[in-house]
Amino acid sequence: MQAMPVQVAPVALNPVPSTDTYVSTIKSRRSATMQPQVEGNLTKILVHSGQVVKAGDLLFQVDPLKQVATLQSQQGTQNQKLAVYQYNKAEVDRQKKLFDAGITSRQAYDQAVQAFENAKADYDSSVGLTASQQKQLDYYQVRAPFAGIVGDIPVHLGDYVSTTTVLTTVDENADLEAYIYIPTERATQVRMGLPVEILGNDGTVLAKSAINFISPEVDNGLQSILAKAPIPHTQQMLRSQQLVNARITWSTAPAATVPVLAVVRVGGQPFVYVATPNSAGYSAHQVAVTLGETYGNSYPVLSGLHPGDKVILSGLQFLQEGAPVKPLG
Repeated sequence: MQAMPVQVAPVALNPVPSTDTYVSTIKSRRSATMQPQVEGNLTKILVHSGQVVKAGDLLFQVDPLKQVATLQSQQGTQNQKLAVYQYNKAEVDRQKKLFDAGITSRQAYDQAVQAFENAKADYDSSVGLTASQQKQLDYYQVRAPFAGIVGDIPVHLGDYVSTTTVLTTVDENADLEAYIYIPTERATQVRMGLPVEILGNDGTVLAKSAINFISPEVDNGLQSILAKAPIPHTQQMLRSQQLVNARITWSTAPAATVPVLAVVRVGGQPFVYVATPNSAGYSAHQVAVTLGETYGNSYPVLSGLHPGDKVILSGLQFLQEGAPVKPLG
């Protein structure tokens, strides 16, 4: 048989990272669950899901009519007590002049002062109560605590809500971090500063970061350790509560690698063809290999090959064991 020309590449030692990939949740450092502080029917819903709001923007309003009536009643009481206070203040001035002129007794003057002090305290108390009722009226309006994005709105106009009703969420999409739960068997290896890559569904790297928090406790339910990694501010395609893959690099060490193009699979078992020298030149020898996780365009070889072996890259579909080949690379 005539030797078939094939491209070959030597098995080389290259720095290969040891990595693991875990499902991670993107969370915002500033996230608020909006709940009313009063009970009543929703009369206004002024935002929609996904809307960008500023701090202080009005989001919802609960029917305030009952509280408005209470406030108006209290304001009437305050005005009444103000009139009593002003009368007693004038009476003190009048009684003082009469006392200084020797027309009234000291007792009459002291009684006027006492009445004035009582009226003043009563009026001040009423002013405080009015301010409290006004503050209570403010609770019927639900406002954004900071600038952010409105989440799902599960309530509807006219719904009766209480202090336990979730109206929506507001998330600031600037300070994000990845929550990564690492199995306890890696407890001795996880450490601050380990490189983290946030991956998209297609495996592309969306963001690069590093672990900056490790929980001192183990999650009993998951038997894992929570680690966090901040997301750069320049990364705008990630959103709070998004599920992503987080790839942690534990270490990097030299390892034998082969190009992805050199690998063929038979029944799920990976093989490569090696150009093996013989008396007539070279022949193709099929070798079963154990491979690690793909890194770039190469596979790390865990077993089956040695540095310097010449793996065949081209014409693999035409090769068979022992076929003569002519290495070109």
